Amino acid sequence: MPLHEITDLMRSQKVGDIALVGKAYAFAEEAHKGHKRYSGEPYFLHLHETAKLIAELGADAPAVAAGLLHDSIEDVSVKPETIKKEFGSDVLMLVEGVTKLGHLRYSGVDRYSESMRRLFIASSKDLRVLIVKLCDRLHNMRTLQHVPKQKQLRIAKETLEIYAPIAYRLGIRKVNRELEELSFPFAYPAEFERVRKLLNAKKSELLKKLDKFHKSVLKGFARQHVPIISTEERLKGHYSLYMKLRNREWDFEKIYDILAIRVVVKNIEDCYRALGAIHGIWRPLPGRIKDYIAFPKPNGYRSLHTTVFTGSGGVVEIQIRTEEMHRESEYGVALHADYKEQERPQKHGSKKTFFGSLISWRGKSAPEKGKALLHVEDVGSGVPAWVRQLGDLDSTMDEQEFWEHLREDFFKNRIFIFTPKGDVVDLPTDSTSLDFAYAIHSDIGDHLVGAKVNGKLVSIDTRLQNGDIVEILTRKDARVTSKWLTVAKTSIAKKHIRNALSKLK
Repeated sequence: MPLHEITDLMRSQKVGDIALVGKAYAFAEEAHKGHKRYSGEPYFLHLHETAKLIAELGADAPAVAAGLLHDSIEDVSVKPETIKKEFGSDVLMLVEGVTKLGHLRYSGVDRYSESMRRLFIASSKDLRVLIVKLCDRLHNMRTLQHVPKQKQLRIAKETLEIYAPIAYRLGIRKVNRELEELSFPFAYPAEFERVRKLLNAKKSELLKKLDKFHKSVLKGFARQHVPIISTEERLKGHYSLYMKLRNREWDFEKIYDILAIRVVVKNIEDCYRALGAIHGIWRPLPGRIKDYIAFPKPNGYRSLHTTVFTGSGGVVEIQIRTEEMHRESEYGVALHADYKEQERPQKHGSKKTFFGSLISWRGKSAPEKGKALLHVEDVGSGVPAWVRQLGDLDSTMDEQEFWEHLREDFFKNRIFIFTPKGDVVDLPTDSTSLDFAYAIHSDIGDHLVGAKVNGKLVSIDTRLQNGDIVEILTRKDARVTSKWLTVAKTSIAKKHIRNALSKLK
């Protein structure tokens, strides 16, 4: 477990940064001497691997150092003052952010929920806390087979319900995919086995077809002189396939992206040239052409997708993107140099976040096609709005309500909703125009009198559908009513409604 395996991966090779990580390495190795994991391996191996993952994601030296030290307070009773003295307040903040609460004050589910709340509060101030926690969880999942059986199910389900969706919403698909694949066999063993058998029965035939079609695609690009940097074949993962099969009555034939080819090109213009070349040779499936360059996904993902008939009785999805888009799709927010809440002054006295919002995009007026612009409520923070909302969850919620809000508001499937000006806001499925109004701004929600969806007046409890264009109608003298609490689906809307109701008393 040499130190250079970590430092070689670090983005910064400054002497001070390497020294900080080296000091943390030596400190953690000594502090955890004799400490073993369930597998019997030295505990320091987990710290080493966690730090490697953090460095690979491009986080800074304090985050890598925190990866090495993240269990020192909780597991080997190192005092916080010692961490602060040796490594500074920045590293201490990150370590404390991922440290679970002590056993004396809390127990059972209550302790677990309060630890999770504290993690979210710390992450809402500095996104590096989540980066450290995700890498910690990823390595723990890689070694889950050594954990006692009674713990495996809880850890695996928690990973699928909380940590994998967090990685997805942050755009870190590299971590998200692995967390899903590692958790699935432990969380749902019967379902995993069913998917595995289904896939294995067809795998050899599918891969032969994919390889043959891949060669045809390369020949097609060559004939039409489309410059390609690289291509890669992909067979859909077990968990992702399970989610699709479950929603399609377990009919393999109804899933159109089991096979995929990823095409990487030099620039955005070549993305569209490649798409045109593909459609000039193979017929696309209706409704399966998706332009995530013009309209990125809520997590910032950009790419062109099309699904085509191969001519041999099958279909293949083709994803076309630039090298930058591919890096962003794998590493998401981890590519950005700054994860903290902060402001950077702009021209004319306006302010804009240094790290862009992952909640809303303005496609029409973007200075560079497909690049994220800021939503009004995101100004002044370097942390994505939804992460800040996690930190703002009502501390008076009971256990059941807390977990329900997490699953429903933050980790449920998302829908795109458009404003009349072309802004895009993402919301959980089943959201209403009331939720949309509060997602734009609390003042808009508080003064709502009605809504138009796709140009037609609707009741405020109408469920929105993906792609709806919503116009919120307001009036200065309009007031919130208690009935709205039964209409709102998101916790952020309910929180604003309760605040407005309390002011009316």
